[in-house]
Amino acid sequence: MNEGSLGKKHESYGPIEGLVMLNCRQVTRLVSQSMDVRLGWYQRLAVRVHLFYCVWCRRYAAQIQFLRNAAKELAVEAPSTSPAKLSDEAKGQMRKRLEEALKNSPSSPG
Repeated sequence: MNEGSLGKKHESYGPIEGLVMLNCRQVTRLVSQSMDVRLGWYQRLAVRVHLFYCVWCRRYAAQIQFLRNAAKELAVEAPSTSPAKLSDEAKGQMRKRLEEALKNSPSSPG
């Protein structure tokens, strides 16, 4: 039996001697993790090598970066926007309609 069938981790080595090639699942996990913490130099290098040849992971990384930037922009804009306020006229109309609805509603059995 080979090592892979015994359940041991099988590593594939890339064009740079000794550089472990990551699979897409590992890269997406590391790309997501890199948004919160700085990866080690070896992890960054392995991710960059993978992104060089994998269009799907490049797209994923671009989408994650876009979402992160969009969320940051929304967080900055949110406090500056004030909630919409009703005009005094609109409040008066609502009050009038509520009063009319209460007058016209049948009284509850008591």
